[in-house]
Amino acid sequence: MSTVIDLHVHTTKGSSDSNLSPHAMVEEAKRLRIEGICITEHNAPWGRTEFENFAKKHDLLLIRGVEVDTDMGHVLVFGLDTYVSGIGSISELRKVVDKNDGFMITAHPFRGLHDSRGNKSLYLYPDGINIPKTIDDGAKHKIFDLIDAVEVANGGTVESENRFALRVAQQLGRHKTGGSDAHSVNGLGRCVTIFQDRIRSEKSFIEALKSGRYYPALGLKSQKLVEYK
Repeated sequence: MSTVIDLHVHTTKGSSDSNLSPHAMVEEAKRLRIEGICITEHNAPWGRTEFENFAKKHDLLLIRGVEVDTDMGHVLVFGLDTYVSGIGSISELRKVVDKNDGFMITAHPFRGLHDSRGNKSLYLYPDGINIPKTIDDGAKHKIFDLIDAVEVANGGTVESENRFALRVAQQLGRHKTGGSDAHSVNGLGRCVTIFQDRIRSEKSFIEALKSGRYYPALGLKSQKLVEYK
């Protein structure tokens, strides 16, 4: 049995730029028939006790994660129990995640590369130097030596940038994920990850991430899920 999980969601509980309340998130996830949600607040995860108490109230797989702002862009981290000083350095983050037997995903790595909406922030190229023009160029970034998977389907990123990330991940042979990056009810489920196994806990979730038995998908809102490839 497969499991559909949105790997990248922000709520009002821990992300100041979100207007998605935890309650509204749960209700919309159930309406869309999403089976799991990863709550990835900015830079610090929910406290474990508070999170577990919240999760117990709902018939929905909830996974505690965090989106860390590093010197090489944003990274989704699973398995980190609390914020650790110094993890803004991705090399230090890698050490901490390995120590905790966790998992790292580079989030929307090429956001800003083609965005015509005025978003000029290039997460992986903040100095504006060596901006990639080809897939080969993009694949040379050091971030890909330090993470475990690449978010290639991000609900808040334009299609050409998602497609660029997908091609880079394919060239490098890296695991690929999808997440809505939702900050509102409307964004939830826009992109998801389909796991080929049944996921029932945070532990089995991280084990599944390491197995690579999953793929990014689109179309949940229209009930026509298809692999993003």
